[in-house]
Amino acid sequence: MNTVTPSPLVFIYDRNATRSSAILDLRLSGCVNYADRHGWQIAGLWVDRGDNALSRTRPQFSALVESMRVQAGRRATICLVHHWYRLAHDEAQRRALQQRVARAHGCTATTFGDSDEQAPAVLADFGRGSG
Repeated sequence: MNTVTPSPLVFIYDRNATRSSAILDLRLSGCVNYADRHGWQIAGLWVDRGDNALSRTRPQFSALVESMRVQAGRRATICLVHHWYRLAHDEAQRRALQQRVARAHGCTATTFGDSDEQAPAVLADFGRGSG
């Protein structure tokens, strides 16, 4: 019996601390196009703005992770960002956010073809208390 594996479900994330959204719109469009080219279904777009884009709490990112957690048992889930810096410039903070995605049984990828897909178990166990 042939079972068709559903395409991954993609959760697009970005952050924007400035009032202008022109560059943000280009990045989001790039993410949508990247997902389309790979045949991935888009669950939605989450954007932290203003002070939330710079904080550690990131309300929209938290909502994304919770939505991802609900879907993770049904199919592969991907948090897609334009570039790793869209999570955070600081590597420790970026890793902490990637760990949150991994603990929700997803992976994080960029439109440049980078992915932590091979490392979610390692990420989930690393720094357990930071999520």
